[in-house]
Amino acid sequence: MTLNIKNMAKPNKMATMPVHSLLLDMAGPMMISMLGQALYNVVDSYFVSHMPDTAVITAVGDKAVNALTLAFPIQMLMIAACVGTGVGINAGLARSFGKGDREKASYTAGNAIFVSCCYYIACLLFGLWGTKAFILTQTNNPIIGNMAVDYLRIVTIWSMGTILYMCLEKIIMATGNTVITMTAQLAGAITNIILDPIMIYGLYGCPILGIKGAAIATVMGQFVSLIIILHFYFTRTLPFDKAWHCLEPRADILKNIYVVGAPAILMQILAPCMTYGMNLILGSISTSAVTAYGIYYKLQNFIFMPAYGLNNASIPVISYNYGAKEIRRVRDSIKYALIMVTVIMVAGFVILQLLTMRILGLFSLAAASISLCVLAVRITTWSFLFAGFNIILQGVCQALGNGFYSLVISLLRMIVIVLPLAWIFSLLPQASTVVWFSLALAEAIACVVAIYFTRRLFKMVKGDYVK
Repeated sequence: MTLNIKNMAKPNKMATMPVHSLLLDMAGPMMISMLGQALYNVVDSYFVSHMPDTAVITAVGDKAVNALTLAFPIQMLMIAACVGTGVGINAGLARSFGKGDREKASYTAGNAIFVSCCYYIACLLFGLWGTKAFILTQTNNPIIGNMAVDYLRIVTIWSMGTILYMCLEKIIMATGNTVITMTAQLAGAITNIILDPIMIYGLYGCPILGIKGAAIATVMGQFVSLIIILHFYFTRTLPFDKAWHCLEPRADILKNIYVVGAPAILMQILAPCMTYGMNLILGSISTSAVTAYGIYYKLQNFIFMPAYGLNNASIPVISYNYGAKEIRRVRDSIKYALIMVTVIMVAGFVILQLLTMRILGLFSLAAASISLCVLAVRITTWSFLFAGFNIILQGVCQALGNGFYSLVISLLRMIVIVLPLAWIFSLLPQASTVVWFSLALAEAIACVVAIYFTRRLFKMVKGDYVK
């Protein structure tokens, strides 16, 4: 079979490189990039947990971490919209490259930037007028509430850095160039790490900004990432045109993006919905339970983010070879991605089980919060043994053009099973212990469904190729 790759200066590595090597080549930088993303929230939580008490307020560190936990669903929502849309962008570009359709690829990239600008306007409006109302739905503590509002208002009003960065990241990833996205993400994370203590504690002549300083440092790190990737985007030759007219929205292009992207957006939005729901359920148990969940969730991201990075790498590989009708490479991509994610999740399980106390000792929190967080980690890390398969198989369904299956899998693991179970467990006498089992049970049940869906979809794909 002759692969149509006209309009490209050289053969695309997604068509020629051995699949296991290709996944490692693309996933390595993506995993590091996603770890950089995970660093933002963990670093903020670490530094604000060490904020000193004042003459008026005690346990400032605990309150600050709790505030970040309450603000976290909106941060996740912003990322969810961008990542979900990025799935549609990535898959659409990869299929266009596989078919050699340069014009369609150009308009896909341009319309992606247009959509990102629309997302930013929505975040700006929310930051100006919606933050306080949102935070008050989760707490009636005025100190925690004011901290959360201060943090959330800054990161939403100045969210252009992260929104446009994630759009360009997905565009560049679809071309197979992941090193620049890794570099940009790490540069932003390092900037955040450096600026956090300076702005929070008022070092080197900077005024003491407290939790506002954490937000400002986060935003500045995101803009550093954006500047780096913008330089690459406009100075390098890419396999599509970057003309201004490509920014004009086209119904057919937007439809192609959202056929895959809309279910992916809904799927991604389930994570902040789950976090918001868990905040409400755990808040009925204790404030310490909410703080413990916030710390656990951010530690969990250090394991899940590499898995999502591998998922992001597998989607364009599968999409490209699906468009090029290379069924063997599609099958091998799925197989090697599942092997790799299993290694990641098992390693994460072992590390968090063995080093829980040492890791949590880095945070300056009350004994009650630390105790609950240890319990949460010890129980919920069992979910890792199933979550890796769920993450990869969701991406497989998206890459093969069936975002609905991905959405159903996500609904099961993040809403339909976990929240009702958590609510029921919160009513039991040992609620602070048994509530954490809801996460592992949800992942296990969803994994069975994910395997069934993927096997069914792959049979359909093979049948289409035979025809």
